[in-house]
Amino acid sequence: MIKILFVCWGNICRSPMAEFIMKDLVEKSGLSSEFEIASAATSTEEIGNGVYPPAKSELARHGIGVVGNELGLSLKRARQMTRGDYDKYDYIIGMENLNLGYMNRILGGDPEGKVHLMMDFTDHPEDIDDPWYTGDFSGVYKQILEGCECLLKKCIS
Repeated sequence: MIKILFVCWGNICRSPMAEFIMKDLVEKSGLSSEFEIASAATSTEEIGNGVYPPAKSELARHGIGVVGNELGLSLKRARQMTRGDYDKYDYIIGMENLNLGYMNRILGGDPEGKVHLMMDFTDHPEDIDDPWYTGDFSGVYKQILEGCECLLKKCIS
């Protein structure tokens, strides 16, 4: 089983979008039983909150988190990553460079090379800006979709 944890600052926008985009891709590929996919935050400020409504709306525009393809989105609540996540997950994927410092602090380092940035799996590594501030949920969706498609390809090749 391949275990993936997506991480951003608050776990209400980018990382849950990545979690559910990846779950959708895996489901459509018939590989759900081979993956465990989750998301978490580096901060504590949104703990317990659901996915930010504009992020949920963007996912719904693409048929994710809707009746017939709910994937558990309505149950998702923000949580903070823990040091124990390092042992549990094969890939720990941050959304931007700022996340990496916090992730490594929480995890106590990355001796096995599990920590990556989402867009590092693509041909054009870049940060995924926080749509909480930019309002660009559509652009973030496109970036995350590309990153997830490339990560899935890496996982199954």
